[in-house]
Amino acid sequence: MTTSETRLHRPGTSGFRRLNLAMGLAGLAAFGMLYTTQPLLPELSEAFEVGPTTASLTLSVCTGLLALLVVPATALGQRWGRPRTMGIALLTAAVLTLLGAAAPTFAVLLLLRALTGAALAAVVGVAMGHVGVEIHASGLATAMGLYVAGNSLGGVGGRLITSAFVDFTSWRWAMAALGVAALVATAGFWRLLPDSTATPTPYVASAEPARTRAYRDLLTDPAMVAVLLIPFALMGGFVAVYNYLAYRLTAAPFSLPAAVVGLVFVTYLSGTVSSALAGRAADRVGRGRVLVGSVVVMGLGLALTLPDNLALLVVGLLVLTAGFFGAHSVASGWAPVVGSRHPSQASALYVCSYYVGSSIFGAVVGLSWRAGAWPATAASVGALVLVGLVSSLAVVARVRPRTHKRASQVVTAVP
Repeated sequence: MTTSETRLHRPGTSGFRRLNLAMGLAGLAAFGMLYTTQPLLPELSEAFEVGPTTASLTLSVCTGLLALLVVPATALGQRWGRPRTMGIALLTAAVLTLLGAAAPTFAVLLLLRALTGAALAAVVGVAMGHVGVEIHASGLATAMGLYVAGNSLGGVGGRLITSAFVDFTSWRWAMAALGVAALVATAGFWRLLPDSTATPTPYVASAEPARTRAYRDLLTDPAMVAVLLIPFALMGGFVAVYNYLAYRLTAAPFSLPAAVVGLVFVTYLSGTVSSALAGRAADRVGRGRVLVGSVVVMGLGLALTLPDNLALLVVGLLVLTAGFFGAHSVASGWAPVVGSRHPSQASALYVCSYYVGSSIFGAVVGLSWRAGAWPATAASVGALVLVGLVSSLAVVARVRPRTHKRASQVVTAVP
């Protein structure tokens, strides 16, 4: 007799490989489009005559709308079907990115970026849940790590495309090139994604009060709140580093051209490696050790970016990025474990917190940049890393006593 659990994709199977490849392409497209404007911020400041903090709104409105809609997107994915929801959302976001390349004013660009964030909410909000219900528990942490690795590849790929084009053409052609690349990745996603193996749960409108109670239960659980503070603080600091890094590197004493600045984003590849490794390490030595260690590594990397030395700065970015993605990989997989009574809602809240932090601190840290350039920026980000570290320690302390009690619940709840 075939059960729901035996149909799930296990490590080593064709379905496991195809699903991971498809979700990797979704991450490539989604995160490439999400951060399209990050390497272009100095060019946008010049083209539209706006300051760094204002230009960074092209990122903040995108991540902000994503954060607001990521929770409703989980219900949308359940109603329409997760694969179809993600595919349509990716296509919509790619079209909006192409339209953004032709935006006549900064206000129009902001509107299109906001709509792009709304579309991507239906990708990001559904993706983790889809991996969680399609992959067997024996490979869940590994699969989540690979998905996060795809996200980091999307981040670096999008930045390299736009940075390469902007030096030879303009920010408009750079954004258009990214939109075309996203369309290609979306086509691959549709082709590779295997049919769903999990038993479908029909969407029932009358169940909304129960879902509301689920979110309330999670938000009143101190351990869950601690988990949510990790992406809120760390992602806020991480995106702020890369937002204002372009301004630092194009100004004295570095004075680098945009294409060379874009190469600095190759440091994202350290996140691709660390996220996959952290997922496997968490399965072997425990989530707590890997999580806390990753946050400490992120803080050490930030400290290395302080001197005006390009080689040391690049090393610092490599270390910071590896630490951030390692922490994110582990924390994202831990969210449905800590919230095992409502795993889908726990994942949705995690993603929401991740992008709320990005939206708020990606812009607000700009005030530190304006007040004291990179030293003030690094100090603000350092404070956020400290919040992430304290939250990680709190999660380890509160969750450890109850991990064994909920282990059996997690295996049945996640699929």
